[in-house]
Amino acid sequence: MTKTPHGAPPTHADTDLMLVERTVAGDQKAYELLVLKYQRRIERLIGRMVRDTDLVEDIAQETFIRAYRALSQFRGEAQFYTWLYRIAVNTAKKALGDLKRDPLVSENAMRGGEEEDETSAVENELTSAETPETVLAAKEIAAAVNSAMEALPEELRQAVTLREIEGLSYEEIAEVMNCPIGTVRSRIFRAREAISARIKPLLESQSGKRW
Repeated sequence: MTKTPHGAPPTHADTDLMLVERTVAGDQKAYELLVLKYQRRIERLIGRMVRDTDLVEDIAQETFIRAYRALSQFRGEAQFYTWLYRIAVNTAKKALGDLKRDPLVSENAMRGGEEEDETSAVENELTSAETPETVLAAKEIAAAVNSAMEALPEELRQAVTLREIEGLSYEEIAEVMNCPIGTVRSRIFRAREAISARIKPLLESQSGKRW
């Protein structure tokens, strides 16, 4: 039984581990709680890897099925969601490979936050005046960012998505992507450079205009 030191309230990680232990012990409701907790995040992650939105729910479901079958192997050495993200990434890769489709980030790739309809930080900044010109500028830059993401090699796109969108640490990304932390840093640096190079001319041209 998992216990917290000195009677301290359980953290999210502690709670996840408790739910895992209860599931392994035969408590199906415990796993349902884990699914409810992470389903949306997993679907958002998968949605940034595949073009066909109809596949997202199926891949997410397969992810949770695979995770359930492997749950007895989870030792708590990493965060549960990190472990789950890795299964999701591998499941999405397999699905895309089976369908002979290239991974492609969705239109919401650079959008942060838990809500699907939240705009990106760039859009928030540029559309504050809500004039037709600023709205157009925001759309152009958002499209440029999305295009830059699409053009990235798969490994770079995954790394920068996990860092900038999902907010994972370098250590967690290394766990998800099963590679050294130095490789993670390199991939994120290269991804940021590529995205910056793509949108810099557009930002410069917009800054020269008066609205």
